Order: sequence, then structure tokens, then C-alpha cells
Amino acid sequence: MGRYVATFVILILFWAVLSGHFDSFHMTLGVICCAVVTLYSSDLLFHQRIGFGRRARLAIKFLFYIPWLIYQIFLANIHVAMIVLSKNPRLKLDPELVRYKAKLRDDLAKVTFANSITLTPGTITVDIEGEDFIVHAIDRQVADDLNSGEMERRVRNVYEPSGGRAR
Repeated sequence: MGRYVATFVILILFWAVLSGHFDSFHMTLGVICCAVVTLYSSDLLFHQRIGFGRRARLAIKFLFYIPWLIYQIFLANIHVAMIVLSKNPRLKLDPELVRYKAKLRDDLAKVTFANSITLTPGTITVDIEGEDFIVHAIDRQVADDLNSGEMERRVRNVYEPSGGRAR
């Protein structure tokens, strides 16, 4: 029951912020839509039965991950701009598909990792096959950055109780 209430509250707050309309028509529509979405998808947000303390630690760790990700997005934007604007023949588009084997066990960690890759300019997660992530990289440097494992380590640190260390 708690996960339904939590999901509904999150959705209705999101609805209110995005719609900006607080009249009875829009709020009634929002309540109906959020109730239907909650009924069918509350397990997407709260699929695991974990306590409030663990959930709070997870949220705090994720909040610390976001600035690092934003910084990586900024750096990747500069790299892509240099490729596009440079006349230097060494900086050129050299796209390739890379298979990256991740050691993430949690599904939410895998989704976060895949979305983090896709949010970073120059890379797109094309597919996930078990532990393998198929990633389109704009050039060799971007593929090497992915293969360094830094992003996976940080995502693992957020979601897995071992603190990001391999078991």
C-alpha cells in the first residue's frame, strides 16, 4: 500500500509542477491519470521492498552521482564540438559499436548506466544483452573513456550495497 501512495504523491506533484494549472478540471484530470498510472506501474519506482533508511541512502548517493554525470556531459559536449568544428584531420568522426561487459546486478543500476551513457554526447546505448551493453561511440576516444569503467563504478557505488566493489 505504501508504494502506491508514494508513487501517486510523486506523480501528482510532478503533474502539478509541469501543468502549472491548479483549477478543478486540471487537478481532477491529474488525479485520475496519476491514479491509473500508479495502479499499473507503482512497481517500477518501488520494485524492491527496502526500508526507508536504505532508500534514503540510495537517494543521497544518487544525488552525489548527478553532478559528476553533468560534468561528464559537459566534457563530452566539448569533445563533440571539437570534432565537428575542427579542421584537424586527427579529430574526426570514426563511429564504432562497442561491446561493454558490465558487472551490474541490479536492473535499476543497468538502466541508470545505459541512460547515463546515452545522455553523454557521442555515445548511445543501442542494446543490453544480459551483462553486455552495446554502445555506439562517435570515435575511439569516447569508446576508450567508456572502457575505463569509471561510469560503471560510480553507478555500482550508488546501487549496490558492497559500495561498488566487485564480489
